[in-house]
Amino acid sequence: MDTASAPVGSLQYCCCQLPEMGDTWSQLPWPGPPHPAVLLVSLLLAAGVMHSDAGTSCPVLCTCHNQVVDCSSQRLFSVPPDLPRDTRNLSLAHNRIAAVPPGYLTCYMELRVLDLRNNSLMELPPGLFLHAKRLAHLDLSYNNLSHVPADMFQEAHGLVHIDLSHNPWLRRVHPQAFQGLVQLRDLDLSYGGLAFLSLEALEGLPGLVTLQIGGNPWVCGCTMEPLLKWLRNRIQRCTADSQLAECRGPPEVEGAPLFSLTEESFKACHLTLTLDDYLFIAFVGFVVSIASVATNFLLGITANCCHRWSKASEEEEI
Repeated sequence: MDTASAPVGSLQYCCCQLPEMGDTWSQLPWPGPPHPAVLLVSLLLAAGVMHSDAGTSCPVLCTCHNQVVDCSSQRLFSVPPDLPRDTRNLSLAHNRIAAVPPGYLTCYMELRVLDLRNNSLMELPPGLFLHAKRLAHLDLSYNNLSHVPADMFQEAHGLVHIDLSHNPWLRRVHPQAFQGLVQLRDLDLSYGGLAFLSLEALEGLPGLVTLQIGGNPWVCGCTMEPLLKWLRNRIQRCTADSQLAECRGPPEVEGAPLFSLTEESFKACHLTLTLDDYLFIAFVGFVVSIASVATNFLLGITANCCHRWSKASEEEEI
């Protein structure tokens, strides 16, 4: 990208590469055979440059050991800009990070575990995981996420565990939010603000073993029936926190365990009217109309009679 055309204030994360040594040296004058000591020093310096370029430097306030980078509990307001390229486990937990820049994970293709719990994240940039194809464990719990869009986990097909629990403002999960995550085994959506979850969001997860959905204000209306039916059919293979999942509405099922609802509970959702029902309704309507007309007629006659009687009484008094 031309730096002159880049917008001011935008952050771009990319993998830097050293120029080809042959191209650089070909432009330098040949000084003749080097002294052995000079050659040794040059080789050591070159090795140091290559070692540094491999990304082994550890960010300030972080500790790095055996491809594990721990930047947790450092009161960070932003993510560290440079990490070792071979990072496999990155912990940014218990900080005050409010945003992750686009393309932040582009260089870290070995990343397996990303811990972002207990921060101030409201959303993640689109395509954040495009190059994190080996990412298996993602923890986004205890944040301020409000929704899970369709492209949030795009290309992160290696994900096995996703924790989205304790996001109190989480109101919506897109029906295609987890599309393509065929290896996903554990999904935690507990203690959020979800009142509804589309069946489409889960039925494309053949490997799902554990599902946590308790602690949400579920509205157990007709729209929840497909999801509950699917969950009941998978309850033998998929462990769910059935004791913690309760209905907050409608009033007639408030406080009832989510998994206690049966097909009988949704019987009214399938109520259909037959021809006899329509004929009966039409007949009742006709009778009510006739009764209404008759009642109005009788009231009119009664009012007229009362008026005449009152007028006659006044004339007799005179």
